[in-house]
Amino acid sequence: MSNLVWKPAVELAQMIRDRQLSAIELLDALLKQIAQHNSKLNAICTLDEENARIRAKQADEALARGENWGALHGVPVTIKDIFETAGLRTTAGYIPLKDYIPPQDATAVARLKTAGAIVLGKTNMAELAGDYQSTNSLFPRVNNPWNVEYTAGGSSGGSAAAVAAGLSPLDIGNDIAGSVRQPAHFCGVYGLKPTDRRISTAGMIPEVPGMPYCLRQMMTVGCFARSLEDLRLCFSLLAVADPRRPDVPPIPLDTPSGKSLQDLKIAWTEQWEEVPVASDIRTAMQQVIETLMQSGVQVHQWLPEGFDLSAILNLYSRMAAYINRYAQPVDRYNFQRSLKLIVRTATQGDKKLRSLGNFSRVLPELLNPSLKGYFEALTERDRFIAQLDTALESWDVWLTPVAATPAFTHRPAWNAIEVDGRTYPHGVANGAYTMPFNLSGHPAVVIPIGQTTNGLPIGMQIVGKRWKEMELLAIAQQIDAVMGGFRSPPDY
Repeated sequence: MSNLVWKPAVELAQMIRDRQLSAIELLDALLKQIAQHNSKLNAICTLDEENARIRAKQADEALARGENWGALHGVPVTIKDIFETAGLRTTAGYIPLKDYIPPQDATAVARLKTAGAIVLGKTNMAELAGDYQSTNSLFPRVNNPWNVEYTAGGSSGGSAAAVAAGLSPLDIGNDIAGSVRQPAHFCGVYGLKPTDRRISTAGMIPEVPGMPYCLRQMMTVGCFARSLEDLRLCFSLLAVADPRRPDVPPIPLDTPSGKSLQDLKIAWTEQWEEVPVASDIRTAMQQVIETLMQSGVQVHQWLPEGFDLSAILNLYSRMAAYINRYAQPVDRYNFQRSLKLIVRTATQGDKKLRSLGNFSRVLPELLNPSLKGYFEALTERDRFIAQLDTALESWDVWLTPVAATPAFTHRPAWNAIEVDGRTYPHGVANGAYTMPFNLSGHPAVVIPIGQTTNGLPIGMQIVGKRWKEMELLAIAQQIDAVMGGFRSPPDY
């Protein structure tokens, strides 16, 4: 049973249903892995062993009576500490919430429970999901399972690290600027950011409890797993309309086309011209393309006409300023934290690159937002979505890097990052390849494609058409089969 912790959730659920494995046995295996490795990773910040054990016992008893709770019956999962969990501490890594016990589950959590999943614990994260590293003032920083001197990414670093290290088979996170995709890339796991407003965000911070519902665009709920089958299952359980979020449309899941790999038309971009990626990432991407072409796949280098990265990131920053403005209390602590972020992105890194991701440009709108300005930004966003929809009509999927760099060594929040001898502003290095698809709302999945010369994972972003996640995952599955799939970190 020593390999239980590496099996996909789908397989584990089937083993439990077939009585080849009990929920208690699976829970014990995961708890043993957690006891052995979590202290050096800090991936799980709140462990709920007592209640998980009660629930696992109930799951086994239910099966003995012939009851089946659902597709994840008896399977323990972890939840990013940004989602409210009834009766279980939820902090979002934010000091004022250090003792917050929610009265009800976030919708995404409730749906996993309805499918029979057992909440094993909460995973560590960046404070209020506000960094590409997972550090906060409540818990120790999250370390990367591949090398603890490196970050696991953020803001969902604990989620990705827990899944990569076999502490959990499945985790849910959120993504407004790459918070699912970048940690998946850094830790060598699979991560899905669905279409904007596809999954309900009810019960999810960083809207601090009691604040208005502000994050109505670009913020998505996503999944982490060690297989695409698990992503598909998790997404299908969560992608349902929700009375708590009337803006989530009741769109049924799409049916994959069933195209063979050779019948697909795939676009790929090696890197944005303005934001070159690390040489190891370029090499890995080129190997993917060569492998696909050798398999008879139509792959073409491509960039949408008029794809103006500077304008895209500027519009993203404006949108982020408006939708984040009222989500959190305006206190001294938050003001100082935000000011530090703005100063560092405006002053650190290559001057030309700073102009792409300089949040100081939107400081006037952040300090003095106007309704007219918000609607103007929404109108510009609508145009960008329509343009990208039209551009993607000719392609089945679009392959891009996830970030300019693989995992980097720990550093103070928002400090610059070196990429092949050039210093990149923190937000540009980590967000330039993910933010455009939060702005456009298109779904994207990250799959592992290789390793750097010093043994760190490299992921690839696969972008699909809006509302076509099942097609995207089916295509990703075919590409993944050619590339070799998940690899566990050494010594786990």
